[in-house]
Amino acid sequence: MDPGDLVAVGADLAPSTLITAYASGVFPMAVRKRQLGWWCPDPRGVLPLDGLRVSRSLRRSIGRYQVTVDRDFEAVIRSCMTTPRPHGWITDDFVRAYLRLFELGFAHSVEARDDTGRLVGGLYGISIGGLFAGESMFSASLDASKVALIQLVERLHSHGATLLDVQWTTPHLATLGVIDVPRTQYLERLSEALDRPAGFG
Repeated sequence: MDPGDLVAVGADLAPSTLITAYASGVFPMAVRKRQLGWWCPDPRGVLPLDGLRVSRSLRRSIGRYQVTVDRDFEAVIRSCMTTPRPHGWITDDFVRAYLRLFELGFAHSVEARDDTGRLVGGLYGISIGGLFAGESMFSASLDASKVALIQLVERLHSHGATLLDVQWTTPHLATLGVIDVPRTQYLERLSEALDRPAGFG
């Protein structure tokens, strides 16, 4: 993370605060676990909805999983919370805040399940107009989170969304087609996306 990506500190995780933040191109992440920071990366990681790269091996993995939507949002976010990762930021306060957004219809999850119905991967994020802001993903089985991502992209395509924000580009996400977009360009795309009807359905 570049220190210049941190644009504000403080405030709260109330629904109105969060929705205003995402609509302004900003998202929350704890600073040193205790202090709430607000971030607007430059450049911004974006997955073009027509640019998802599906390898031959990943295509074979699609049939291994049943994909559901909004079936178990809390399990997904808590699985993301407990997945070891550098700079982990999901706390119980974040879980409660995003559960409230889920209840209000702004937060969504996509779940990948094995042939027994067990949750083995997924992702969650925020949908406002034609924006889907991906927050986190987890995988407990080969390619499970990637299969959930494929379903997300297909869903966004079919509902007219135009912007899939993934915050920062990582080497892993780059292999899936994520690109860097300058902050000014991202904010322009965001403004256009917010004018569209709900893109998640």
